[in-house]
Formats: sequence, structure tokens, C-alpha cells
Amino acid sequence: MDAQLLKILLGMGIYFVFIIGVALVFMRQSNKDAESFFLGKRALGPWVSALSAEASDMSGWLLLGLPGVAYFYGLGAEAFWTAVGLALGTWLNWKIVAKRLRTYSETAGNSWTLPSFFSNRFHDKRHILLFISAALIILFFSIYVAAQFVTFGKLFNYLFNAPQYEKHIILIGSLLVFIYTLLGGFLGESWTDFVQGLLMIAAIVLVFIFGINAAGGFAAISENLNSFPRFLDIFGIAQPTPGNAGIFGAGRPNSLLNIITCAAWGLGYFGMPQVLLRFMAIKNPARLSQARIIAVSWCVISLFAACGIGLVGRAWSPEIFSSAAESELIFLVMAKQFFPPLAAGLVLSGILGASMSSADSYMLITSSSIANDLVKNSFKKDISETSVLWIARATMFAVTVFGLFVALSGSDSIFKIVSYAWAGLGASFGPLILFSLFWKRTTLAGAACGMISGGIMVVLWKQVISVFGRNHGIMPLTVYELLPAFLTSCIVIFAVSLATKKPSAQIEAEFEKAKALSK
Repeated sequence: MDAQLLKILLGMGIYFVFIIGVALVFMRQSNKDAESFFLGKRALGPWVSALSAEASDMSGWLLLGLPGVAYFYGLGAEAFWTAVGLALGTWLNWKIVAKRLRTYSETAGNSWTLPSFFSNRFHDKRHILLFISAALIILFFSIYVAAQFVTFGKLFNYLFNAPQYEKHIILIGSLLVFIYTLLGGFLGESWTDFVQGLLMIAAIVLVFIFGINAAGGFAAISENLNSFPRFLDIFGIAQPTPGNAGIFGAGRPNSLLNIITCAAWGLGYFGMPQVLLRFMAIKNPARLSQARIIAVSWCVISLFAACGIGLVGRAWSPEIFSSAAESELIFLVMAKQFFPPLAAGLVLSGILGASMSSADSYMLITSSSIANDLVKNSFKKDISETSVLWIARATMFAVTVFGLFVALSGSDSIFKIVSYAWAGLGASFGPLILFSLFWKRTTLAGAACGMISGGIMVVLWKQVISVFGRNHGIMPLTVYELLPAFLTSCIVIFAVSLATKKPSAQIEAEFEKAKALSK
């Protein structure tokens, strides 16, 4: 192992020690009882709430997947419009959902988790919504966890150039996330995510700025990229030659359908439990406006700098990657090239931070769904707080193992893995969140049917309908599965709610109380 690599690993090691230290600081406070472990007693300030929400949401996809797409296909194919959709979705979520959910989750039985909020919101005595929402969280978050573990493997495989050790690195990284999430609970996880959010945006901006300089400045970058047909055209799609990405075809126009498909990513925000949980956990609802400014600013800067890294990387080194999956390494290549080894280790830790801040949230939310929502609220209401915490810890371990299995046997494209899980969560929970918060007439039956139809449509559209559309040239059927699934869930919630008995006077009174408190 050469001296340069040792210094990079030293920089990353410093980061690891710091993160474990943060978890240890909050260990005693987080392990007092179940509410402390799962929601931190609603004690988050605006900065921690905002940056932990965004860091846990973006994941390794932000530093690997998005720059890779921009590098390989250019600005207009997916990168730009996906970034636009996500930025708009972030703003809308913080603007219209955050405060109402914060007040309503407390009004509706002091709910700690998203499944418990749905159950308490609709006075679900038979726990139907708990079972459905917990099952969906377990399914799609396990896939999400796998995507973060794939990121670990890509990072260390690149550094060591040793594919035979990739599985070992994935195992070590996953165990590290498991340990500090186990120790710190929600507060420790939120504060580590806050730190990781700062590290992520610093890493993205620094690599982008240094990349501009290395590529010869804006004029040289523009000249180089314009030599690739439609590479900078947000209404066009560049066409790299398979196996030789430095040679491009003539390109083609970007369709309105594809633009809508990419922008539809923003709909997913309304159903992301890791973000919604931060809304529920902020200490003072009046500070949500400040948190919104912080979160949206972080999101916009990070998203468009990540796209910029892909573009600058193509101008700087146009022929090093021959496939979309390989292109996801462009951030790693640039960081290692532009910074001294110790600094490069810290910058590359931004990728680990992105992945870890997401994986820890997914583990904690999944464990809370099983331990608190299913076991405590459904099967054994008299269970002790200590037992709930032990079940949560065991669940975290099980999720880690399942995520490892998927990561070691599934796709190597982070973008593809994340897009599937994002659609599943967004379509299952997003419509119901909006209807629960803003339509008093929503019923328990409508909520249950809406969640199920959203989740099923994601799988059906992805595995059957879009495949049929591609095979037969029916392009509308190839739209990103989140959009049709989201619309299907909305229609089902509305139709079933109107067809069933209106909510009780008590449910309507709680709705009006939450509405008044959120003004």
C-alpha cells in the first residue's frame, strides 16, 4: 500500500472516529426510553432538522449517481430535470407539509413514527394501517439500505483497485453504520447526519470548483462540451457510443414525456419517512420557516453542483468511462486527483457521509416500524420499554443483513436501485400524507387502499407495464413508475373515501385542531 493511499485512509479514519464519537455523546440520552430512541423527544433545532433531513434523503446517489448520469448522458437526459424536480419537491414539502405534520402528529396521539401517525390520524383500532405501512417501509427501505452499501463497495474498490475485496468492504461499512445507529438512536443519528450534511455540501462544492480550474475554466469547458452533440442541451439527449463513451452520435430531442418523468422525482418527497420524521421531531414549529430556507438552499446548491461535477468531469477527462455504471466513479476520480491525500480522504468521506446518513435513517425507521408500531402497538401493548428497544436493535441487525444480501447480489447502478425504492416510498406514502393533512373527508378505507395501490402500481409498472411499453414502442408506458403510481394512489384514496362512511366527529375535530395550530 503506497503512502498516498495511507494518507487518504487516515483522513477517512479521522472522519469515522468523529462519527462514532458523536453517537457516543448521545448514547445515554437516546436510550432512556422508546420515544427518545425513535424521535429524540421532539428536540431538534432548525439547523439539525434541515440538514439531517436533506443528508439522510440524498444518500450516495447525490455524489455518485447524479454526477455519473450527467457525465455519461449530458445535462438534458436525466440530470438537469431530475435536479429541478427534486429542488421543487423539497421546497413544496417544507412549505406545505412540514408544519401541518408537526402539529398533527402531536395532536393525533403524540405519534412518534409515520405508521403510528396514520393509525392515530384515522383511529385505526384494528391496526390495518400500521401493518400496511410497516410492511412497505421494510420492503423499500431494505432496498434503499442496499444502495448505500453498494456505494461503500464502489468507493473502496476504486481506492484499492481490488474487486476481490469489494464484498469485505461492503460488510465493514454496513457494520459501522449499524454500530453508531445502535449507540446513538435518533438524536445521535440526526446529529451525525447534520455533520455529514455539512461535509457533503463542502465536498461537492470543492470538487466542482477545483474541477472547473482543472478543466481550463468556463470557456474551455463550454467549448469541449459543445463538441458533443446536444450534451449541454436541456431539451436534448446526448448519445455516447456503447463501449467508447468519448465518441458521440448526433443526439436526439428530449421528449416532454422524459422531462415529466425526470421532474416527477420531486413527488417522492411527500412520502419519504426519513424527511417527514424530521418535520415531526423539530422542537419549535415556529422555526420550520428557518429550517425550510436552510434545507432548500442546501438542496439546490448540492443538486446543481453535483450535475456540474458530471459536466466538468466530461470536459476534463472525456474518455475514461465506457458505461453509465462506471461513470458513477467520476466524483471519486476528481477528488483523488485534485486534493492532497489527507484532504482527499476527508473529501471522499463526503460519499461515506452521504451513504451513512441515509442508511442509518432507514435502519432506525424500519426498526421503529417493527418494534414500536407492530409489536408494541399491535401485538403486546404491555411490553416494557427495554424490550421495545431490544426488538428495535434486533430489527436493525436484520435490516443490515438483508441490505447486505441485496447489495451483494443485485445491480451495481446506484441510480437504478435508488429510483425503484424512491418510487415505492413516494407513491405509497406521499398521496396519503397530502390527503391526511389537507382533506378532512379522507377515510380509513381510502387510506389503506391508497397505500396498497401505490405500492403495487410501482412494482407492476416497473416490472410489467414499462417492459411491455419498451418492447412495443409505446413510449407513454415507459414513464418513471413514481408518476403513474402516485396518481393511482390519489385517485384510489379519493374514490374509496367518497364511497365509504365519512370520518367520525372526533376525527374531524382533531383535523380542525391541527389545522388551527399550524397557522
